[in-house]
Parts: sequence; structure tokens; C-alpha cells
Amino acid sequence: MARPLIADIDLEALRHNYRLACSLAPDSRAVAVLKADGYGHGAVACALALQDIAPAFAVACIEEAVTLRVAGIRLPIVLLEGIFEAGELDQVEALGLWMAVHSDWQVEALLAHRPARPIPVWLKVDSGMHRLGFSPERAQTVWQRLASAPEHACDLHLMSHFATADLVDTGYFAGQMARLEALADRLGAPLCLANSPATLARAEAHGAWNRPGVMLYGSDPLERANEASRCLAPVMTLRSAIIAVRELPAGEPVGYGGRWTTPRPSRIGVVACGYGDGYDRHAADGTPVLVAGQRTAIAGKVSMDMLTVDITDIPEADIGSEVVLWGRAAGGEVLSVDEVARHCDTISYTLLTGVLPRVPRRYHGHGQTGTDPN
Repeated sequence: MARPLIADIDLEALRHNYRLACSLAPDSRAVAVLKADGYGHGAVACALALQDIAPAFAVACIEEAVTLRVAGIRLPIVLLEGIFEAGELDQVEALGLWMAVHSDWQVEALLAHRPARPIPVWLKVDSGMHRLGFSPERAQTVWQRLASAPEHACDLHLMSHFATADLVDTGYFAGQMARLEALADRLGAPLCLANSPATLARAEAHGAWNRPGVMLYGSDPLERANEASRCLAPVMTLRSAIIAVRELPAGEPVGYGGRWTTPRPSRIGVVACGYGDGYDRHAADGTPVLVAGQRTAIAGKVSMDMLTVDITDIPEADIGSEVVLWGRAAGGEVLSVDEVARHCDTISYTLLTGVLPRVPRRYHGHGQTGTDPN
């Protein structure tokens, strides 16, 4: 019998979340972000599920784009970090990719290249994130250079990234937005600005294109949930089972270091999942889990292959009982990956992308059934 731990991927939930992103910005097109192997969900499976409703995909680098092309994905793919060396431009052209341009050397490489067809370019502006991109003043000059070389670059857009679109305080976001709007007005440029939080909560940032990412996978990136984010559906359920039960008296330490001690006579369930599978070792005592559809909590440190949960108040729980680390239980109860992340002092992105290859991905919905097609 196989180890019971699986990552159950609901592709209909993925499609629901993508359609939600589109409904929030009906005058925009939404590029579905599939970087980091579809945020840990399997980029190929997610692309196959979305290719009939999404006009384009986005990845971080050429290697991720190649994986999609090899799998037969023919939609436009945007390289969000552009190229890393000039020689990649031949591959960009051969694969029919779109690319972000964020540095002077990329501009020079593009203008020195002789493509058979001009390459669609999204010019990255540093509006306040201070990570990648040109200052608004410099971006205007670069835009004009690219616009005057239509044999090299085409379909120019301005793109940027918001540092605080997820926060309730809109002050810094408003400053970024004002700089971008002023630049776009001067250039008459179409915009691609809205990440997941801006798609969900900042309608003024909706441009010609939006870039929903983590929201597609059912995670709410907002500091405070709103009506839209509460409609997100979990896509990944990290599901396992109890493989042993221990009956312990009060005062017994559980797990490495004896961090957690039984406060009463207790039943402890041992679950087949650990940090060797990607579950966060920093999960604190009290991190929620669902056992047989009921909430309980981690008791003791996470081990490499196992973790322990307190099932004292779930008398029906026994060997073989379903354990949901995050996602949707068989009875419909949901445990948000965002809630689990808070107990681990991290964010959902790290949990979802951290599920390791030894955990089988099992897909269902939208005509796909089975294990990881990647």
C-alpha cells in the first residue's frame, strides 16, 4: 500500500479562481502566472487546464517556458525576468516568447539582435519596489528608443510591481500608482500592473493586462480579506492519514526535544507527513490540521517524515483517518493554507512551492485525472 500523503490538485478550482480574476477586471486581460512550477501545483497541468480560457501565461525564466512548450502549450508566454544573457534571444524568438526588459544591457542586446519578427516587450518600471526596472524618468527614454525600433520590439507595454497592494494602508501604493499613471499618460502606453492583491482590491491598477498569481491557487494575499478574496477556492489539498495512535498519560513529552507535553491523558495521532515532504518544520504547537474533518492541532515538533497531532477530542479518529494539512477535507471542511502559514511564521507561497517532489500530485477536474503530467 502506498504512503498516504498526496497533494490533491483541483483544476476546476483553479479555473474558478482565474474566472474570478477576470470578472474583477472585465476591461483587462489576465495573464495567468505559472512560475515556480505553477506555485508548486504543476505548471503543465495548470496550463493545460487554463489554456482554453487564458490568453497568455507568465513564467520567470526560459527554462520554465521550455517546459510548457515541450508539453504542447502554444499560447504566448511572458518572461517576467526577461533574459539573463544575450544568447537567450535566439531561444526567445524560436519559442515565440514575450519578454520583460528591466536593464540597460537587455535593451542593448535586444537592439543588437536581428529577429525575423519583432519581439513583444513589456518594459519594467521601478515605481517604488526597488527590485527590478528603470526609474520613471529613465523608462521614458528607453521606451522611446524601443518604439523607434519596430523591427526589434513590438507591442510595447509598461509593467511594474506593487510593494504594498496587499495592505490596508494605501499610502505607498497610491504613490506608486501616481508615478505610473503620469508616465503612461506621457507615453500613451498600455499598462500591466496588477498582481494578485491589486487584482482583488485595487481596481484603479487594472490595466490592459493584469498578472494574477497566487490568487489563482486559492490563497488570499490581502492583509484583510474582502468580498472578492473570500470567493477564492483552494486548489491544493495536502492530504495524508494517521498511521499510528499513542495513548499517553498526562505529563508526557511528545517529539524531538519534548517541546509539547500532554496536559491530560491524551491520544496522539502520528501522521505521514514531515519536513522531508516540504511541510514547514517551523510549524508551532497549535498549528491547525483537520482530522476526520474536525479541527485539531499539531502537538510537538515536525519530524522529517512524520508529525504528531492531538486527537484526544476526536474519539472516532484512528489509524487510516484522513488528515488534511491544508485544503478541503472529504466532508467539505476547509483549512486555509494562509492560516497554516501564519502559524509557521511564513506565507502561503513558501508552503505551496515548498511541497517536495516525493509527494505525488494527483489531479482531478477539467478532464484531467491521475498523477503529475510534468
